[in-house]
Amino acid sequence: MSERRVSPDVITYSVLIDGLCKDNRMEEANQMLDEMCVRGLVPNDVTYTTLIGGHCKQHNIEIAMDMYREMLIKGVKPDLITYNTLINGLCRVGDLGRAMKIIDEMKDKNMKPDKITYTTLIDGYCKEGYLESALEIKKEMIREGIELDNVAYTALVSGFCKEERVEDAELTLKEMLSTGLRPDEATYAMVIHGFCKKGDSQMGSKQLNELQSSGHVPGVAIFNVVMNGLCKQGQMKKARMLLDDMHNLGVVPDDITYNILLEGHCNYGGDWMDIDKLQSEKGHISDIAAYTSLISISQKNSKTGLTTNWPHRTTNVEMNHVGSSNGKGCIQYFAQQEL
Repeated sequence: MSERRVSPDVITYSVLIDGLCKDNRMEEANQMLDEMCVRGLVPNDVTYTTLIGGHCKQHNIEIAMDMYREMLIKGVKPDLITYNTLINGLCRVGDLGRAMKIIDEMKDKNMKPDKITYTTLIDGYCKEGYLESALEIKKEMIREGIELDNVAYTALVSGFCKEERVEDAELTLKEMLSTGLRPDEATYAMVIHGFCKKGDSQMGSKQLNELQSSGHVPGVAIFNVVMNGLCKQGQMKKARMLLDDMHNLGVVPDDITYNILLEGHCNYGGDWMDIDKLQSEKGHISDIAAYTSLISISQKNSKTGLTTNWPHRTTNVEMNHVGSSNGKGCIQYFAQQEL
């Protein structure tokens, strides 16, 4: 441009700075800002907001704050995007105190927070464990006539689940549905996991059904959570029915699925015919968890005088005690499938 005697203006520099920020080349972006100033150009709100966003993205929050103060000193007025960018950066590093101070500065300049501002704060408070503060922000949103979106509700659901207030998480999920919003699989998964963790597999199963009714096909991980809860409560019939549901929906069970069922049968009276069927479905038993489950049920049956004959295939499990350098030794499991 200089060879053609065309001088770059503020817009040109701002575009170049934006490209450098997107490429995470913040040192070069800062140098570009210095070059602007040397040429006598005054950066505008777009220039500064771009730099603030780039530094926030890399968690360089102090540099971002310096940029913010510099633009104020130079008389460049921050807009709502500038404030939201800075608030988001502060919340990402857990600096909620300074984020609220920025909110106060906005209000002093008669600039109202919008949905993005409030949602960012709710998410930040929930992630840091300040659930009550997040709920206060929610109340303020409602007073201002701003509707919560999926992000805000999901953040609250997550916050309640982290505090093990899963009933409140479920109520929030219901409130979300009542507004016409459609929770995603991850939101349901948090509630399902919360109930199963508390030992309430019935509610976990109910939420799983609601997830399916909403049009989602749950992933194998969610099925495993509910199945594990059912097995821990000895509800093996329901757990097996859940496996059938997975097959019907085209969800492929993984090793964890079968190991959960194997362990459940071991703990609550395993049926060898059923376990053999599980082994056939799985194709092979390939990990220590499965070996341990089979050894456990073998030991339980031997104590009660039962034999452990497999109907169609035999699993010979050999336990070898191998000495180690510290003298304690370890147990190695070897399984050999015989048709």
